[in-house]
Amino acid sequence: MKIVLASHNAGKLAELQAMLAPLGFELVRQSDLGIGEAEEPFRTFVENALAKARHAARESGLPALADDAGLCVDAFGGLPGVDTAFYATRFGYAKSDANNVRALLEQMAGIQNRRAALVSTLVALRRADDPEPLIATGRVAGEIAQAPRGGGGFGFDPVMFIPEFGQTFAELPTAVKNAHSHRGRAAAQMVELMRARWL
Repeated sequence: MKIVLASHNAGKLAELQAMLAPLGFELVRQSDLGIGEAEEPFRTFVENALAKARHAARESGLPALADDAGLCVDAFGGLPGVDTAFYATRFGYAKSDANNVRALLEQMAGIQNRRAALVSTLVALRRADDPEPLIATGRVAGEIAQAPRGGGGFGFDPVMFIPEFGQTFAELPTAVKNAHSHRGRAAAQMVELMRARWL
């Protein structure tokens, strides 16, 4: 089965393709089908993921999978949350992973409470008007490191320190990160939901 991924992010495609491999589904990015990004006007991950999945399914005619994920920092009352991808732009930087990390470290200078969580919500639809979307959520708690560490992953991985491993996500081998990340946990749930309801 071919499923459109409601994302332009190559890193997200690679991670989710590997995680959904046991089902034999082929993921294709919406950008590869000429589909633009959906509007994300909502303040929760689940509402934005649902909007993105509906848009991708409607435009492609294929089943769709969407991920809305973000960083929730305790000291900032859970922000940047759904605005994670655009975090750097709030501080005058261009949108990029490196600038997001830079802006976060600048904003956290002198803050002792460095607790944070990465959250991923996956939504899958058989078609745009599917009345029973599959919804899976993964969450990983950790701390924001004082400086970037490691060369793997993407997004905030270089500063997301995971105490149980004593490393940032960017320092972990890909297979370990995928098994324990927020997206990995959500994808594991999604695989079981798809097995039970779609196969």
